[in-house]
Amino acid sequence: MRALVTGATGFVGRHLVAHLAAAGDEVAVSEAEITEPGALEADFQGSFEGSRPDAVYHLAAQADVRASFADPAATLRVNVEGTFNVLAAARRAGAGRVVVVSSADVYGRVEPESLPVDESCPMLPVTPYGASKAAAEMVCLQAGLGRGLDVIRARAFNHLGPGQSDRFVAAALASRIAANERNGSEVVRVGNLQARRDFTDVRDVVRAYRLLATDGEAGEAYNVCRGAARAVSELAEALIARARHPMRLEADGELLRPVDVAEVRGDPSKLHDAAGWRPEVPLEQTLDDLLDDWRCRLAEPSRSLGGGAAAAEAAGVGTAESGR
Repeated sequence: MRALVTGATGFVGRHLVAHLAAAGDEVAVSEAEITEPGALEADFQGSFEGSRPDAVYHLAAQADVRASFADPAATLRVNVEGTFNVLAAARRAGAGRVVVVSSADVYGRVEPESLPVDESCPMLPVTPYGASKAAAEMVCLQAGLGRGLDVIRARAFNHLGPGQSDRFVAAALASRIAANERNGSEVVRVGNLQARRDFTDVRDVVRAYRLLATDGEAGEAYNVCRGAARAVSELAEALIARARHPMRLEADGELLRPVDVAEVRGDPSKLHDAAGWRPEVPLEQTLDDLLDDWRCRLAEPSRSLGGGAAAAEAAGVGTAESGR
């Protein structure tokens, strides 16, 4: 399968490219800014020397929830206009299918009795980032209904793993613990530890994206999640327990968001039924790999710290959202 990826240099993008290549796909990446339609279209047209891409994976986005409050207009432009440009370029290139990575943030604040959320839950975003992803989904629906483009929306919940930027909660905690191990400090600053999130290893997430490209139904949205929520405090304590010397958590109000959601938990049944996907990587292994990755990064400062324009779903260092 010929696969074209936007946001390929980001945290999830790098894992996705590796997974696609391991599956035997011919992979091309678009390096154009998604807000520049001319450059984007040239990338799409020239990716496979005249052959159309069988699948396009659109990961490039402004994915930082905290940054979306500081500059909501820029977030809307990148995520909504950028998605429109990607879909237009995919259509003109004759792409077979486009998998657009959305976010659980489109659901917003869900009442406890409505958890876990499934794809029929209304989109009621409470953050500018969530609003931008909800609007981008409308662009996807219009491209399918009005233009006949085969588009699938993957609503990614929180994901984590090696290579993640410290703009996201688990990676932020791991980076601080790894730094403390080097400098002897015992304090790990934290924000809201009470938030509960549905965490999945990034390696399971990218498996889901490829399965949606092959087995998903055109026009549909699919939750990509484990289906179980854990408190951020559980992650923090689990990471602290892995530290090489005793440490303690210390609250820092600067790490709190203007708006936060108490619990996010999704229902992955639709994805299970369509593609047979199940998460395979235990959270304990993910945390081991994440902390070891940060130890290596701090030992080799020249290594990339991840994140970038492809970061899908968005999180602060005080709570947690998806971390592309």
